Amino acid sequence: MFDVYKIRKNFPILNQKVHGHNLVYFDNGASTQKHQSVIETVNKYYSTENANVHRGVHYLSGLATDKFEETRTTIQKFIGAKHKHEIIFTKGTTDAINLVANGYRSILKPGDEILISEMEHHSNIVPWQLCCEASGASLKVVQIDENGELSLNELKRLITKKTKLVAISHISNTLGTINPIDEIINLTHKVGAKILIDGAQAAAHFKLNVNKMNVDFYCFSAHKLYGPTGVGVLYGKEELLNMLPPYQGGGEMIQDVSFTKTTYACLPHKFEAGTPNIAGVVGFKPAIDFITSLGFENIKLHEEELLHYATDKILQIDGLKIYGNAKNKSAIISFMLDNIHPYDVGLILDKMGVAIRTGNHCTQPIMDKFNLPGTARVSLAVYNTKEEIDICMEAIKKAKKMLS
Repeated sequence: MFDVYKIRKNFPILNQKVHGHNLVYFDNGASTQKHQSVIETVNKYYSTENANVHRGVHYLSGLATDKFEETRTTIQKFIGAKHKHEIIFTKGTTDAINLVANGYRSILKPGDEILISEMEHHSNIVPWQLCCEASGASLKVVQIDENGELSLNELKRLITKKTKLVAISHISNTLGTINPIDEIINLTHKVGAKILIDGAQAAAHFKLNVNKMNVDFYCFSAHKLYGPTGVGVLYGKEELLNMLPPYQGGGEMIQDVSFTKTTYACLPHKFEAGTPNIAGVVGFKPAIDFITSLGFENIKLHEEELLHYATDKILQIDGLKIYGNAKNKSAIISFMLDNIHPYDVGLILDKMGVAIRTGNHCTQPIMDKFNLPGTARVSLAVYNTKEEIDICMEAIKKAKKMLS
């Protein structure tokens, strides 16, 4: 049975006061808090299991390697990948996207096109701009409407035989829009193009099966799934990962090195140069185990209930406007309060113990589209409650009264 109050007991950071008030943490879109099992696993690793992985014959190296690779196997099952070696560890979603974009620099040529959307995080814009600058390819952008939804008709118009890759977010980190990924994948493959999905905001909320989805690349970060920071995952189809050149050179990613020629290791090590964030990877496994134990259907029901409750409450506040009103939406609410700068709203809420995110959320093109300086953003997670939403609403009302 899903018991949010029982869940909260396993997140020690939530049991504290900020500026004399109980902490209300509504900044989960930026980073989630860490389950006690994650904290204990990382502590245990550094206390009793620490060593470098893959290259040692001694006991601790073997133990660390086993723990490290256990996480890879867990992720393979978690996202439904066909092969374990299709799971590449990175520093995060940003690093994963850059890995693919860097590889495509040597694949694309003038006349080729990459297609992204207007709602993308900067991490899914800038790497493709750099890729296009290096390769001579062109970058095309699918617009969004006033509700923050993609136009599938425009998408169909822009995807042509020139399109070689589509890079799009599963969920908008600013608007909460859940994109019709299955349709987009089908449209992409019809013209022979490949697709990369930025799943940073989705992997903690949806049951994924990348094999059934037939997605070419899928990226996400541990710290948005109640796991450690500094760890990300790139899933790629085996044949596509083999097609891409190495991203970085160094130890682990090589087979043979000489001054005349270097050959590279097989997957996944080809893309994992140097010593990885071993403790972070080891600590990611209990985070995935925690999500799996809850069940995605239970997570979905709880977060949808919170979203509807928060949306109803927040719309009762005069002068408040929500940006992002897609029919299919995750538990993210971006808003403006009258003409008050979001930064000021965030400061007042912080003084009342409520943590939200303010600014452009690394989506400056969205802010430009709606002519905004930024927004205040509430993003909810499995450990949040209706009582916390009530506290947040009262804090917003107080901020309005103080700043108007």
